[in-house]
Amino acid sequence: MQLQVTNSPFNEEQAELLNRLLPTLTEGQKVWLGGFLAASPSVTVSAAPAPAAAEIAAPVQAAAAPAVSKDVTILYGSQTGNAQRLAQKAGQTLESNGFNVTVSAMSDFKPNNLKKVQNLLIVASTHGEGDPPDNAITFHEFLHGKRAPKLDDLQFSVLSLGDSSYEFFCQTGKEFDQRLEELGGKRIAPRVDCDLDFDEPAAEWIDSVVKSLSEASAPAAAQAAPAAAGPQVAESEYSRTNPFRAEILESINLNGRGSNKETRHIELSLEGSGLTYKPGDALGIYPENDPKLVDELIAAFGWNPDETVTINKQGDVLSLRNALLTHYEITVLTKPLLEKIAQLTGVDELHDLIGDSEKVKAYIHGRDLLDVVQQFGPFGVSPQDFVNVLRKMPARLYSIASSLEANPDEVHLTIGAVRYNANGRDRSGVCSILCAERLEPGDTLPVYIQHNDNFKLPENPETPVIMIGPGTGVAPFRAFMQEREELGADGKAWMFFGDQHFVTDFLYQTEWQKWLADGVLTKMDVAFSRDTAEKVYVQHRMQENSKELFEWLQQGAAVYVCGDEKNMAHDVHQTLIDIVEKEGSMSREQAEKYVADMQQQKRYQRDVY
Repeated sequence: MQLQVTNSPFNEEQAELLNRLLPTLTEGQKVWLGGFLAASPSVTVSAAPAPAAAEIAAPVQAAAAPAVSKDVTILYGSQTGNAQRLAQKAGQTLESNGFNVTVSAMSDFKPNNLKKVQNLLIVASTHGEGDPPDNAITFHEFLHGKRAPKLDDLQFSVLSLGDSSYEFFCQTGKEFDQRLEELGGKRIAPRVDCDLDFDEPAAEWIDSVVKSLSEASAPAAAQAAPAAAGPQVAESEYSRTNPFRAEILESINLNGRGSNKETRHIELSLEGSGLTYKPGDALGIYPENDPKLVDELIAAFGWNPDETVTINKQGDVLSLRNALLTHYEITVLTKPLLEKIAQLTGVDELHDLIGDSEKVKAYIHGRDLLDVVQQFGPFGVSPQDFVNVLRKMPARLYSIASSLEANPDEVHLTIGAVRYNANGRDRSGVCSILCAERLEPGDTLPVYIQHNDNFKLPENPETPVIMIGPGTGVAPFRAFMQEREELGADGKAWMFFGDQHFVTDFLYQTEWQKWLADGVLTKMDVAFSRDTAEKVYVQHRMQENSKELFEWLQQGAAVYVCGDEKNMAHDVHQTLIDIVEKEGSMSREQAEKYVADMQQQKRYQRDVY
C-alpha cells in the first residue's frame, strides 16, 4: 500500500520519502520504529487532520492502553558516595534498556518539578541517628512539609542504604518510601533496605525496577531494540568488589612520646592499579580480624578450625578459621544478628533479651560475638549454619590524606588506633589495630577508592577555604593543601585543628608550619583541650575569630568539616550558625537559612562519621 496525501497526515514530499523508505525496512526494523515512535515524548497527533472513523478503527484498538513514559528520574542522597554510585549504575542500566534517564543529587533537584515526574527512583543513605545525608536535607524537608504536592500519577521505588548496627537502620529510605506512598505514589518495585554489604541486594533492586518499568512500557519497550550503552569512562579493573592489593611503603606513629594516643600515618603504593582519586575521596580497606579473637571464638564453640564452610552463593569455600579471619564480621553486634542467632539456636534467654529493645541496645554496646557465645552458649549448631547468619566483613573507609598530584601512584592515610576495655575484656578496632600492630612495610592490604563528590575543593582555585578538622579529621585537609600547593592556588586558606596536647598530638605540625611560611596556608588556629584548665575545642577558636570568619563567608569562602559527627561536627554546625547570627545581625531563622543556603550551594561540606 502506497502512502498518499489523501490517505495520510503527511504532505506530498513526506509521503514520497516514506514510500521510498518503508519497502526497504525489515520486519524487525518496522517493529522497532513503531515502538520508538510510540514511546517518543515528542510525538503528538493533535496537529494531524482527523482521518475517517473507518480508517482509524484498528489503530485505536491497538493504542487503547495509555502510553507509559520512558523518562526516569533518579535522585540520590549520599554522604560518602555509595548512594551516588548506585544511582549512576541504575541510570546506566536503564539507559541501556532504552529509557531516558536523569540522575541528580537531591540538593540539585528543584522540588517543585516533582509534580512533572512520572517515574522516580530514590537512592538514599541514612546518616547519624537516622538523619538524611547533607545533600538530601532540603528535599527531605520539602517532601515532608506542607508544600509537598499530591503525586497520584507518580510511580516510584526506593533503595535504602544503612548499617544494621545502628538503631535507625535505613531510616531515611523508609521515610521517603512511606511519604511518597502517602502523597499518592504507586511503587514500581518494593523498597530494598541494604546493609553494609549492599552490592548484591542493590543489583537485585535495579533488575526488579528495570523489569517492572519495561513491562509497564510494553509494547514499546519490548519492541525497542536494545540501545547501546552510553560512552563509558575508562576505569581501573579494581573496585569495591575487586580490591587491589596495595603494598605498605611506610607506617609512622605521628604522636610523640607520652601521648595516650597512637595515630598512624600510612603510605600505600597504587602502582600498577590504575586507581585514581581526588582530595576529599576515601580509601576503603578490607581488614582481617584479630587471629587471637578468631581462635578464642572457635574454641568457645569447640569447632575444628580446618573444617570448610561455603562463604557465598557462588559456592566458594574456605577453612572455618580463614573464613572468620577474612570474610565475616565478628566484632560488631546488631539486633538483627541476635535475632538470627536466637532463631537458629532456640535459646530462651536470647529470645527474652531481644524482646526488650532497651536491654538489647545496652547489651550490644561494647560486646562482640565471643561474648554472646560465652554467655548464652555453647550452641549445638554446625559451623556452616552459624556463619550463614553472620554479616560479611564490611570495608573500613578512611579519608585520603594525600594528593595524587603531589604523590603519584601513592595514597596516604591517617588512622587512629582504637583500644579500649569493655565488659571485662580488652577490645580493639579491627582495621586500626591491624595497621598499627600486625602490618609492616612490604605487607599488602586489599583496597579500593571511594569517590566522594560531596567533599571537594572549589572549582575556582581563588575561592577562600575554611577547614575544620580536629584529630584524624585533619586527613583530607592535608590532601587539600598538597593539591593547592601543586596547582598554585591563589585563594586564601584557613585551618582549625584541635587535639589533646600541643607537644605530643599536633599531627603533621611541620607540614602546616611550612605551608604557613610559604603562603599556601593563610591562617591557622589550634585548640589543645588538655593543655589548659578549661577545655578548649575548635568551635571555641571559631567563636574567638567570629568577625573575621564571617568576613570570609561574605567573600564566598567554602567551609569544610571533617571528623566526629555526634559531638564535634554538631557543635561546629551550631557555632557556625551562632557566628552568622551575631556578625550578620540576623535572626536565628535567617542565620539557619544562610547556612542551609551554603550547603545548597556546596559552600559548606562535611565528611563526618
